[in-house]
Amino acid sequence: MERPERTTLSSPLFDEVTGALEALTAVLEEEDDFRILIRHVCLQVRHAVPGVDEASVTLVTGETPHTATATSEAVRDLDGDQYRIGDGPCLEAVRSGKIVRTPVSDAVERWPDFARGAREAGFGSFLAAPLVADERFSGAVNCYGRQLDGFAEIEAQLLELYTAAVEAVLRVYHRYLRARETAAHLRTALLSRAVIDQAKGMLMAIRQIDADDAFALLVEQSQRENTKLREVAERFVERVVAGRAVP
Repeated sequence: MERPERTTLSSPLFDEVTGALEALTAVLEEEDDFRILIRHVCLQVRHAVPGVDEASVTLVTGETPHTATATSEAVRDLDGDQYRIGDGPCLEAVRSGKIVRTPVSDAVERWPDFARGAREAGFGSFLAAPLVADERFSGAVNCYGRQLDGFAEIEAQLLELYTAAVEAVLRVYHRYLRARETAAHLRTALLSRAVIDQAKGMLMAIRQIDADDAFALLVEQSQRENTKLREVAERFVERVVAGRAVP
C-alpha cells in the first residue's frame, strides 16, 4: 500500500529536523574539522527524515565525485557504482540541482545497474538532495531506505529543508575558515615585521648606520642565502642576544 502524500510539514516532523540541525550546530561550535562536520551531516539526516536507513554525502572535486562519508559500506559501494558508470540518482541530484526521489522499481529503466545493486543490498527507495555551500563546494546528501514504496513527498520536503539549513551552516563554516586563515596571515606578517624591525635596530646600533642601510644589509644576506628575510632577521637577533659575533 502506498504512503499518503502530504504537502505540509507537521510539528513533530519539523521538530525532528530542528533537533538534527541543533545537534549539527553544536558540533560546529566544538569542531573545526570539515570531515567531522560532514560526518555529522550524514548521521543527522537519519534523524531529520523518516524512512532513512542509511545515508551518504557525495562531494565533487573539480568534476570528480567521491563519497566523503557514509553510514555503511553498502551505500558507499552503491555510490561508487554510480561514479564508475557516470550516472545515477545521486549524480542526477548534483547535476540538476533538484531533489531526486524514486523507488528502486522505477529506477530499473533509467539506472538498471544502480537498481540491481540497490536491490541486492536490500534497499527499495532512494532520495537525494543537492548540497551547495559556495562556488567551490558542491555535492549531494543521499538517503537510502529499505521500504519498497519509495519516500513520500513530505520526506522529500524534510530533506530539502534540512539540506538548505546545512548549506547555511557550511557557508558560516567556510567564512570562519577564511577568517581564521586571514588572521593567521596577519599574525605571521606582524611577527615578521616585529623581528625585522628588531634586527634593523640592532644593526643600526652595532654598525652605526641608518635604518635604510640596516634593512639593505638584511636583504642582501637574505638573497645570498636564498632564505626568507624574516628567518635571517630571527637568526641575527638570536646571535646578538646570545653574545656571538655579528656576521
